[in-house]
Amino acid sequence: MQLFNRRTALRGALAVAATPLAAGVASADVGAMAFVQKWAPNPGSVGLKAFVGIEDDRSNSHPSATHIFAESDQYRFVMHKSDRDGSDRQRNEVRAIQTGSTRHDMKKGETWRFNYQMYIPTSLKGTTSFSHIFQIKHTSVASPVVTMSLFRSGSTETVEMRLFGAGQAKLGSTPLAPLRNKWIDVEIEIKVADSGSLRYSLKDGGTTVVNASRSGFDTWLGGDQAHPKWGIYRSINDSAQLQDTYLLLRNMKAYRNE
Repeated sequence: MQLFNRRTALRGALAVAATPLAAGVASADVGAMAFVQKWAPNPGSVGLKAFVGIEDDRSNSHPSATHIFAESDQYRFVMHKSDRDGSDRQRNEVRAIQTGSTRHDMKKGETWRFNYQMYIPTSLKGTTSFSHIFQIKHTSVASPVVTMSLFRSGSTETVEMRLFGAGQAKLGSTPLAPLRNKWIDVEIEIKVADSGSLRYSLKDGGTTVVNASRSGFDTWLGGDQAHPKWGIYRSINDSAQLQDTYLLLRNMKAYRNE
């Protein structure tokens, strides 16, 4: 009888431990850093309602065109060489994430993880000025917190993170050319705090080409929340590298550490 009771108690304990996952709560990790899925939009059914704001040609420089699309299984960001967001830059981005009417903001002290796949075509070039394809921003704060950007030095193009709370320090720079014209896996994990942290990785199939991190720098620049942005936001100063182009994103997910 004692053996039966012990086994029954063990089964009960395991059942309780498994309850969150069995109930449909997606967790990327188990233990001290448990990330619970908060957002995983289906472009074909949710469309652009997955995002709080759509910044498609805010200056109305190209009113005959649509630049941001939700397709059956991906999001497409189009940029024409002639598009403008003010006199010196271009911007076609989506801002912040939501599920239905529930907005998922990043609060001070929280750690978030973003996973997605991106496709960078040959026509989307690195430039000698800023050319961002991902940002973390605060509302009403001009500076981004971090950016993933495409840069050029001479004939060499790179993908890298810039940490604006650490004097625009570079993190995880890697050549862009081998990553073009294919789906690349992206993972970005950030703690937004006065002394925060960032880790990001890029995978080309089964090969990890970037796995870089830094902690102890400012990732909370003001306001009451932070949020991600995706799309193309670039200067026109390096005009020789600007072409009609696009960026594709799919399998987008966001997790919060709880």
